[in-house]
Amino acid sequence: MNQALETILQRRAIKVFEALVIPATVREQILNAARSAPSSFNSQPYRFYWIESPALKTTAAMLCMGQKPAQTASALVVAVADIGSLRSTSQSQVDWMRQSGMPEEKLAEYETKAKIGRLLFLHGWLGIPTTLKWCIFRFLHLWMTIGMPPLSRQDAFKWATKNASLACENLMIAAEALGLNTCPMEGFDGRRLSRLLGLSPKYHEIVMVIALGKKSPAHVDQLQWRRPLEATVTVL
Repeated sequence: MNQALETILQRRAIKVFEALVIPATVREQILNAARSAPSSFNSQPYRFYWIESPALKTTAAMLCMGQKPAQTASALVVAVADIGSLRSTSQSQVDWMRQSGMPEEKLAEYETKAKIGRLLFLHGWLGIPTTLKWCIFRFLHLWMTIGMPPLSRQDAFKWATKNASLACENLMIAAEALGLNTCPMEGFDGRRLSRLLGLSPKYHEIVMVIALGKKSPAHVDQLQWRRPLEATVTVL
């Protein structure tokens, strides 16, 4: 079997980890794999908080409902949807394109797309831009095949969460490939964990917390069941 496929298929959600310090070089490899995930317009609307200091990790584990994976992990990775970073990310890409010597027409084309993207995500005062966007796109839809941009702040978070989830999967597969294990968790006190990390509810929403480390010898892999292919996939 292809090695990449084998890594994907052998991954399991580990419930108990052994004590292990993850080297900085390995941490960097894992996070680099995460940020290499595809994202809409290359906007990368997410942040990762890698928690490894004992005191902070203990507090964060308590806010993950005291789950065993959180308590025993070598590190906790908090994946955060970030809808406040669009302008700075697009500007960073422009700077990179300019430093890379890309033609001015390419720069101008990207900057135009970036401006349109920011307008599409604009919520504005009293939600007026949201109403205008809805009216414009519903009107265009009468004779065009066209999608609907995120209208509300919650729509924007939903969009950012999809992108963040792709990066989370990259992170977990990279950890597995490097001989570590993970357990994605949705059980956490989002309000208190956000406060612990200094997040803004206006721009940030926690997507998941990933416990990361080396599985303990006490962990016993369970048989894995998935629905049959024909129950999951429709080939047209």
